[in-house]
Amino acid sequence: MDQIFQWIAAHQEMIYVVVLMIFVGIEVIGRVPSVLHTPLMSGANAIHGVVIIGAIIVMGKAEEGNVLALVLGFLAVVLGTLNVVGGFVVTDRMLEMFKKKK
Repeated sequence: MDQIFQWIAAHQEMIYVVVLMIFVGIEVIGRVPSVLHTPLMSGANAIHGVVIIGAIIVMGKAEEGNVLALVLGFLAVVLGTLNVVGGFVVTDRMLEMFKKKK
């Protein structure tokens, strides 16, 4: 437990930046009008595609005994894939709203 507190104390600025990014991201995304949602979602899908490729590279280059890198890489691949698939589903639903009904 002491090691965790030491790590937090050593990386305090980084933790503040991550927490600030979370709050700023929620505020920015919450204020996006629905017209801009589809272009932004396609950009997010492209970014998460890069994240997936990066995670696969991290897993491939991980040393044999480095379980942390393998677990984090696997989680990044799974969560990135879920985010890309979810983005395509949401984008498809948004585009269905703009189609003329018969």
